[in-house]
Amino acid sequence: MPTPLEKARKNPDSMKAKILLSARHLFGEYGYHGVTTRMIANEVGIDISTLHYHWGDKESLYDAVVTDIHDEIIGVLKDVEKVAHGKSMTTRLNIAIDTVCDFLFAKPEVPKLVVVSAFTKTRPHGIKDDRLSQHVPNIAIAMGLAPDKKGVSPRDLARVLAIANAMYSFASGESSFKQLLKVEHKEYVSIVKDTLKFILTPAFTQETAQNLAVRS
Repeated sequence: MPTPLEKARKNPDSMKAKILLSARHLFGEYGYHGVTTRMIANEVGIDISTLHYHWGDKESLYDAVVTDIHDEIIGVLKDVEKVAHGKSMTTRLNIAIDTVCDFLFAKPEVPKLVVVSAFTKTRPHGIKDDRLSQHVPNIAIAMGLAPDKKGVSPRDLARVLAIANAMYSFASGESSFKQLLKVEHKEYVSIVKDTLKFILTPAFTQETAQNLAVRS
């Protein structure tokens, strides 16, 4: 039998999908404990009984939101791996930064929820939203930081996380950072991409060149 999440994905115009979308925005903005089912129901324009009929309790809905978001992120990362694998470090970084930034800025609730859930005690007991961790080694390999999963060191993982955290921070903090820079959305996204490339490309390409020199 299909799960509520599978049903919502299959029919984006359904009530399940509408509730899921509102829950994504609210959980991303206020965290698990800052959101009530009444808030979600009010945003959708339904009563609480209808929400519970479609999704059960708040914990089940939050788990579906987390699963939905991480599945989307994983899909984006797999796309990056396919395109970037085997290319130069500069090209890999450019592809990763452009692709992931485009995704995060197109769906601002995603970086907000990731940041809120990662750095605050905002999720219910029993729900682990660390599913992305199993894919971090694959990104390290695709970026050329390690030859295979056995060769992925804690330092390699930390460098992948450094890239991810920078993108999440810029995307989730857009409203504040944009005011600071005095720019509109389109220019802000462009500046973020250029800044990330300006900082990361020299750091990664220099070390790659040094490693190749040592091996030769």
